[in-house]
This record gives sequence, structure tokens and C-alpha cells, in this order.
Amino acid sequence: MAITDASGLPVAACLASASPHEVKLAETTLDSLFIAGKPKKLIGNKAYDSDKLDDDLLKKHGVELTAPHRSNRTKPKTQD
Repeated sequence: MAITDASGLPVAACLASASPHEVKLAETTLDSLFIAGKPKKLIGNKAYDSDKLDDDLLKKHGVELTAPHRSNRTKPKTQD
């Protein structure tokens, strides 16, 4: 998994087996940043639609995650 900046340059990367879901690798990848400061915001695809991940990233890392909601979301939407 990799995190890039707005220009597409990699700022973090993490290698793992194919079995864990990407949501479980997000925090580990943030811990392996190549740059000094953490990003303030991350944008992910629908796979990252997780209230727990949103809360964990904000509390532990101070990073706000934005991801579109999955169509089968059971909880009310938290973002427009």
C-alpha cells in the first residue's frame, strides 16, 4: 500500500501479504512516512468507508479521511 501527495509522489509505503484488507494497513502505512510531517487529510476510495478507521486516524494521527460511501452502508451517512 502507498500514500501519495497531491502530485502523485509517494510519501509512504508499506508491504504486506495480500490477505489483509487495505483498511487494516492504513495506520501501518502512515507510520512509515518518508517525510517529516503527517498529511492533514487523506482521500481514499469506497473501500475506506469505515467509521472506525475515520475515528482512529483522527484520534491517533490527526489525519482526516475522506472516502465515498459504499452503496450497502447500514449506518447513516456521515459525509455529504
